[in-house]
Amino acid sequence: MTMSDHDRTASHQARSTPENGAASGGISRRSVLQAGGAASLFAATGATAQPTAPEHPPVASAARVRLVVNGSARELEIDPRQSVLDVLRERLDLTGTKKGCNQGACGACTVLVNGRRVTSCLTLAVMHDGAEITTIEGLSTGDELHPLQAAFIKHDGFQCGFCTPGQIMSGVACIAEGHATSPEEIQFWMSGNICRCAAYPGIVAAVGDAAGRT
Repeated sequence: MTMSDHDRTASHQARSTPENGAASGGISRRSVLQAGGAASLFAATGATAQPTAPEHPPVASAARVRLVVNGSARELEIDPRQSVLDVLRERLDLTGTKKGCNQGACGACTVLVNGRRVTSCLTLAVMHDGAEITTIEGLSTGDELHPLQAAFIKHDGFQCGFCTPGQIMSGVACIAEGHATSPEEIQFWMSGNICRCAAYPGIVAAVGDAAGRT
C-alpha cells in the first residue's frame, strides 16, 4: 500500500512534535513540571513571606488621673492600661486589696468606687477620673475598727484571710444597699465573693450582725 502525500505530511508533523506533547509556541508539559518543582522546592525551604515583629512594641502614652482614695486626693500619671487594682497596689502601696483570679470571678479585689462595690481588677483607672475610692485600709478610724471588721473577728468570718478584705468591702456595700435583712438575702448578694476556706457561715453572721448595729 502506497502512502499518499497527505499521509506523509501528517506523519512528518507527528514526528516533529516535541516529546513533551506541546504544539510549537504553546506551554509544554515539561515547563509545567519544572514550574511545579520549583514551587515545591520554594515551599520546602520555608522561604515564605513572614511578618516581622517591630523591634520595639508601641508604648501607650501616659495618662493623668485624679482620684480621692480613702479621703486623700491623689493625682497620678499612669499607663492607661492599668486597672484600679494595679494602681492601688503598685502605685499607692495599698496592698490590702488582693489580686486573686484577676478575672473578676473571686471578688478578692472588691473596693468601693463612689460608694458602689466594684471588682477593681476589671476596671481601668482612667475610667474613674475624679472618683472616690475606698479600700479596706480606709474603713477604720484610727484604732477603731469598722463595725463589720469587728463583726468578722467576733464571728470568725475568715480563716486564711486572703479573701477577707474583699468580703468586708462587699459586705459594707451589701448593708448600705439594704440587702442584709436575712441570712438568705446576704448569701445571695454576697455570692460574688468566694471564700476557698468555706468560712461562709461566719461571713453571713458577721454581715447580719453589723447590719443590725449600723
